[in-house]
Amino acid sequence: MSKILIRGARVLGGEPQDVLIDGGTIAAVGAGLSAEGAEVVEAEGKVLLPGLVDLHTHLREPGREDSETVLTGTRAAASGGYTAVFAMANTFPVADTAGVVEQVYRLGQEHGYCDVQPIGAVTVGLEGKKLAELGAMHESAAGVTVFSDDGKCVDDAVIMRRALEYVKAFGGVVAQHAQEPRLTEGAQMNEGVVSAELGLGGWPAVAEESVIARDVLLAEHVGSRVHICHLSTAGSVEIVRWAKSRGIDVTAEVTPHHLLLTDELVRTYNPVYKVNPPLRTERDVLALREALADGTIDIVATDHAPHPHEDKDCEWAAAAMGMVGLETALSVVQETMVDTGLLDWATVADRMSFAPARIGRATGHGRPVSAGEPANLALVDTAYRGSVDPAGFASRSRNTPYEGRELPGRVTHTWLRGKATLVDGKLA
Repeated sequence: MSKILIRGARVLGGEPQDVLIDGGTIAAVGAGLSAEGAEVVEAEGKVLLPGLVDLHTHLREPGREDSETVLTGTRAAASGGYTAVFAMANTFPVADTAGVVEQVYRLGQEHGYCDVQPIGAVTVGLEGKKLAELGAMHESAAGVTVFSDDGKCVDDAVIMRRALEYVKAFGGVVAQHAQEPRLTEGAQMNEGVVSAELGLGGWPAVAEESVIARDVLLAEHVGSRVHICHLSTAGSVEIVRWAKSRGIDVTAEVTPHHLLLTDELVRTYNPVYKVNPPLRTERDVLALREALADGTIDIVATDHAPHPHEDKDCEWAAAAMGMVGLETALSVVQETMVDTGLLDWATVADRMSFAPARIGRATGHGRPVSAGEPANLALVDTAYRGSVDPAGFASRSRNTPYEGRELPGRVTHTWLRGKATLVDGKLA
């Protein structure tokens, strides 16, 4: 049906309203709207959000389709309430040319579960030596605006400066994976009490913080935009807060797992907890939550990092780093930020839809739930509470740190330009 009436939803957590979708657009928002000719979705007590936008997703295609594909990754995104994702460039081949980013972009268009915006590599082959075809990727059909070597740090200050200068010409942004490589050689987990007791190589907070400090100063010098990927330490928060106070054009993201999990979990030696950057301390977790609440950290991004079973079900030192996150992100944010009183649902909409769409220039996404806007929406049963079962994931991978853990909230419906991609918790 071209018309859908969402009846009695709490738009952005406010008072119950009806939302009428006609075609791909929100036709009306208000009380007591007519359901004539429309399919009715009863939404009493549920929260209606704009479709979520993830600025940091690994879809693995091309090259690692054993971990994820654009199809399975976007199905996972729709299951989690996302209508747009930004796909990182560390594929095989690397997304460092117009041809590769266009391939990823067109795969997203073909599958239709959510919009896929490719992120272009900063350097050729992610090798940190020579700038990739930034202008060509921007001018391609994919219209790339975000560039990142995520998985690796752009550690050469001259290369980073040149990248910032280049993207400034078309309003792009460089998203930095802040990890000083010399300080993290052989690192296995957060450097601290737990790493010392376990005898695992420590990953010091300063390895992240020193790169962020350098890059915000470079961004200030150049007058360009820099975005900090998966910020994870209390010290990093303070650097970003200082940079913003100076008017530097810096934005930052935090992952759901860094809002909830700590390095104490590594005592289990379960490789599901091995991630880059590593899980930090309780002090860091609390600082990240406070920074997300006060806006120092701009957005939540999943860093959805799928891996096949054999890459995680092995000894700790050999295991791949990363966790899947698209299907659990909103639940973790509800657990850590909403149910604790740190955020309301309107601010969640900002941190998980409006702001990431703005940073990445995601046209048609991160828009208000109001008449005339694209019908990119997610309906959430916030009263639900249940145990996470990865067997039911739409993602091809199952490397979640939440297996068996009880989390609140469940996305029941997702609409992409008025087309249902998730209905009653099942993919359409």
